[in-house]
Amino acid sequence: MNVDTAASDLAQSAWTVWGTDAHLIVTERAALEQAEALVRGELAAIDLACSRFREDSEIAALMRSHGRPLTVSALLADFLDAALDAARKTAGMVDPTVGSVMIDLGYDRDFAMLGAQTPSDHAGRRAVPHFAQRASWEMVTLKNRVLTVPDGVVLDLGATAKALAADRCAAIVTESLGCGVLINLGGDISITGPPPAGSWQIRVQDGDDQPATVVEMRSDSGIATSSTLRRRWHHAGESVDHIIDPALGRSAETCWRTVTVAASSCLVANTVSTACMVRGRDAHRWVSEAGLPARFVDRNGLVTHTVTWPDESRDR
Repeated sequence: MNVDTAASDLAQSAWTVWGTDAHLIVTERAALEQAEALVRGELAAIDLACSRFREDSEIAALMRSHGRPLTVSALLADFLDAALDAARKTAGMVDPTVGSVMIDLGYDRDFAMLGAQTPSDHAGRRAVPHFAQRASWEMVTLKNRVLTVPDGVVLDLGATAKALAADRCAAIVTESLGCGVLINLGGDISITGPPPAGSWQIRVQDGDDQPATVVEMRSDSGIATSSTLRRRWHHAGESVDHIIDPALGRSAETCWRTVTVAASSCLVANTVSTACMVRGRDAHRWVSEAGLPARFVDRNGLVTHTVTWPDESRDR
């Protein structure tokens, strides 16, 4: 997704983080430098708490706890609570206990490094315990920041962490500087504060040759796209992607190419869009009943949407 930044009062910055693109836009030029410092600082703290690719992260320490209860930081507790809440609300279709599945599929390092992986690299992979049965979010307990994860269950917060990070970063900038802000982390967009000239113009498109449309977004909202076109890699001779069906223990066999959802926050939007990819054809009915604006692109490029999705007259 791209944002129209033609308005003269907007200022923007972009960089790479977590193997994806970060895009920050603020409505006051004088606030950009401080806003970027705030966002970079928050993302660094989140990475240290939540990354399963860092030996020194909090979540990596959980893999060495052998099932013992651990008191986690307030930051990690917030991200764990969001992941468990997403699992609860999607009946387990978005599940943070798929870490072992990800590792089995070769996603054992930052995504930017997967393309450089060779067969000999597997010798240096981190050894992880394997759970004797399919892991489930219901096996994880979090109460008063005390977390218990069964031995062998590997947590992966990727399905919710990036979206929640976008929400947190946008809120921090607006609360600290008072300006309108849009933060885009690899297609997970969060918006807070006063919008430019009434609204933000966001182009929804997953690839230059894919169907596109432009939607208007106002303050305190989020929009997210889940897609099988990105974050793909080859493993054991097959093309796989990061959207996991927890029930199958492998990449989801979805009928959708992309699903885009708009909601009150990026976290809600991304949770629903990810669940839609796993649900398949039933997702259209499910998200329609929830009253959320959603746009679906199937494997053949056919675009459908819920009745609450904005006018598609500019789709091209």
